[in-house]
Amino acid sequence: MAPWAAYALVGAGALVMLAPFWFMFVFATQSRTEIFSVPPPVWFGDDFFANLKILTERIPFWRSLGWSLYVALASTALTLLFCSMGGYAFACFEFRFKNALFALVMGTMLLPSFMNMIPTFMIMDVLGWIDQPRALYIPGAASAFGIFLMRQFVLSAVPKDLIEAARMDGCSELGIYWRIVLPLLKPALGTLGLITFIASWNNFIGPLIVMRSPENYTLPLALRSLQSPVDTEWGALMTGSAIATIPLLLLFAVSSRQLIAGLTAGAVK
Repeated sequence: MAPWAAYALVGAGALVMLAPFWFMFVFATQSRTEIFSVPPPVWFGDDFFANLKILTERIPFWRSLGWSLYVALASTALTLLFCSMGGYAFACFEFRFKNALFALVMGTMLLPSFMNMIPTFMIMDVLGWIDQPRALYIPGAASAFGIFLMRQFVLSAVPKDLIEAARMDGCSELGIYWRIVLPLLKPALGTLGLITFIASWNNFIGPLIVMRSPENYTLPLALRSLQSPVDTEWGALMTGSAIATIPLLLLFAVSSRQLIAGLTAGAVK
C-alpha cells in the first residue's frame, strides 16, 4: 500500500471515530428542534447557556459532577495503593500457594462483569452501604488487572539485588515498599491511575446498582435520568455529556504517551 493511501485510510478512520464527539459538542449548543432538523446542524449554535440552565434545573448537575470526581479520585488512590502492594508481594515474596493464588486472581478476569451485579448488591446491602459512595470505590480497589500490571512492572523494573541490599541495611518491608519500590513504579502507577480514573468516571452500572437518591447520583447516572419517553431535553443532555467529556479529553491529551509507554513496559518482562 502506498504511503498516501495508508495516511488517507487512517485519516478516514479518525474522522469516523471523531464524528460522535464533534456532533455531541455541536448539539450541546443547539435546541431540541434544531437537533432533530434535517439535515442536522454541523456547526455550533447559540443555545449552550439555555441548555445549561435546563440541565441544572432538571438535575443537581454540579453536585453529581462533584460526586463523580470524589469517587474517581478515591477509587484511583485505593487501587494504586492495594494493587501496587499486591503486585510487589507476588513479584518479590515467596509464600505458600503463591502461584495458585496468583492464578486465582487472574482467573477472576475471565468472569463477565454482569456476574458480579447480584453478589455486589447483596454484599453492599449486608454492609449497609447501599446509597453510599464507598460502595463504588472500595469493592474494586484491588483489581486483578492492576495487580497483574504491577507485578509485571516490578519484575522488569525493580532489581531484586536492590531490595536485598535494603533488607541487609535494616530497612523494614514497609520502608522498602514506600522508599524503593513505589518510586520505581511511577510509570506503571501513572498508567493504572489513568485507566482507573477513566473507568470510574464513566462507570454507569455500579451506581445504577447501589445508588438510590438522586442527590447521590454520579454523573453518568444523573445524565441518564434526564431521558424520558416523551420529554427528553436532548440539548441539555448533550451539554451535560460534553462537560463530562472535557476532563477526560484533556487528561488523555496530556498523558496518552505515558499511558501507552506504561502499558508497553509493564506487559513484558
